Amino acid sequence: MRHTNSTTRGGSINERIGHVYSSLSKSHKKTADYVVANAFRAATMSIDELAHAVGISNATANRFARALGFDGYPQFRAELVHGFESMMAPAEKIQFASDRPVTCADIFARCLEEDISNLEATRRIMNPENCERAVRLILNAERIFIIGYGASSFLGGLMGHSLAPYCKSVHYNLGSGGAGHIASQLFNYSENDLVIGISFPKYATDTITLLKQVRENRVPIIALTDAPSSPIAQLANLTLYGQTQSSSSASSDGAALCLIEALCNAVKHQTKQVKEAPSGIDEFVMPWLHHTNGHANRR
Repeated sequence: MRHTNSTTRGGSINERIGHVYSSLSKSHKKTADYVVANAFRAATMSIDELAHAVGISNATANRFARALGFDGYPQFRAELVHGFESMMAPAEKIQFASDRPVTCADIFARCLEEDISNLEATRRIMNPENCERAVRLILNAERIFIIGYGASSFLGGLMGHSLAPYCKSVHYNLGSGGAGHIASQLFNYSENDLVIGISFPKYATDTITLLKQVRENRVPIIALTDAPSSPIAQLANLTLYGQTQSSSSASSDGAALCLIEALCNAVKHQTKQVKEAPSGIDEFVMPWLHHTNGHANRR
């Protein structure tokens, strides 16, 4: 008998699977095993991605969701996402004991500890297949536009700077006018191009609106964000996640920056220009590089 009430079997996804596992078909058990072993990864996947990863059809993935008591795959995925929201949500603000003064060293140490924790979490939730796909999307794109507002605009600028030597055409919105101006530039983007959206809490409305517009034009989108519940994660063809918890602000940019650097280094590694580009670029920009003891200062 099919159940549609999410409380019928109750509990977490793992508990639901445990209740019905013995009665599942072979393909559904295979799907259950994958979800249990890769819960966060499954939460980030569309039905097509999950079906491909497990080696089943989309219809089988939908039937698996119904076997767990959901109306279909969207409800199943929403429950997976909900299970990770508390883990990925911004941390509580720093609360120091009132009987001890807070020193600058305390703040330094706390922020560094949080960034180390964020980096470890980002590494753990990394999806290798999505890393490969992201690099292919970047290298195959005719044009790339990077969108980010607030602090993410500066992250986008750094990303554009790093990708430019290895891609055909890279643009970003840092210092280039408002969202309306960006929309006019993106109007002629097509399936051969790529838009990269960067947004971490608090999410910028302009980024969300622009991504919705380019999605309607079927432009491929890569999202860099913090959790499956992020509004831009739902708009992207591919999402890379970085945990950015901070006890002193809405989010920390440390792990986000490292995620961007990792992606750009992977692009550099994969491009056919990887052996020729560095020396050629250095020679071209040599007049603008300051030399100290015979060595160019590239920073």
